[in-house]
Amino acid sequence: MTSQALPLPWLEQPKAKFVELIKQQRLAHGQLVGLPQGYGGLLLAQSMARAALCSSLLSSGPCGFCKSCQLFEAGNHPDFYHLVADGKQIKVDQIRELSEKLQASAQQGGYRVALISQSERMNTAAANALLKTLEEPGAKTLLILQTDSPAKLMPTVISRCQKVEARVVGGQEVRQWLKQQLNAEEDIAWCLSVVGGPLPLLDAWHEGRYKHLLAMRKDWQLSLSSGHLCASLLTISEEQIVDALKILYLVLHQGLKRDREMSPFMRMDIVDLANQVMQQAHQLSLMASVNYTGLCQKFVLQYAKIVKCRSIS
Repeated sequence: MTSQALPLPWLEQPKAKFVELIKQQRLAHGQLVGLPQGYGGLLLAQSMARAALCSSLLSSGPCGFCKSCQLFEAGNHPDFYHLVADGKQIKVDQIRELSEKLQASAQQGGYRVALISQSERMNTAAANALLKTLEEPGAKTLLILQTDSPAKLMPTVISRCQKVEARVVGGQEVRQWLKQQLNAEEDIAWCLSVVGGPLPLLDAWHEGRYKHLLAMRKDWQLSLSSGHLCASLLTISEEQIVDALKILYLVLHQGLKRDREMSPFMRMDIVDLANQVMQQAHQLSLMASVNYTGLCQKFVLQYAKIVKCRSIS
């Protein structure tokens, strides 16, 4: 069973609340799911879409047997539209095309449902185009906006949506859930922020990627103590660089927690370095290729300079 098919207990309450809103006919045409995909945000949004389209909705959720449920399960429901980013962005032409499709009559006689994944990726023109549809959606039209980062959405888009009460579960709850899924003795939750949540972390474990992340953490620790890049960091690839920088950020902060006798000035310098690392990781997720090995070496040298300067002073 993949992580996408596992039961997620923290999704049960928002699912039930959504079904209740449908039953009470209090469903707003715009729904905002502010839960990252790594914590089940997309799964929740898909469940909401399926519930809205179900023609025999039960109090527990979609019936699973009606024609709409069968079409949805098969991935070819004619009244369901799933919009994802074209590359790094959701573009205005995509939103305009979606808006045109939503003008057509529902073929199954119920809702027409559009799900926009990672809606924070809409560029300004796309967000403005979506506003028109949110303001005048037409009867029986439902737009579900899933976002990994609600703060990156335009306030005017947020204000026109009903917020789904879903939460990012805390560390202890995630650890307990992961322990139920795995037979691992070790605590693998340290890299939740690296992979983006418990679902991709579970996939990383089963696919063997977690071992590479663990090795990368060790290699960063060795590199910072020696002053030069070690092991896997010498052959860092484009696919690995963002993970590598996120792990370096964690290693730097773990060092701050361990060394309680560190001087305030050195602590400030390392915090500043960690922030630079995270900013660079974000930029690399949006920009073209660079010299990844050279970039990693630069941060190691900066750390070495901080340690040397503060030990002299």
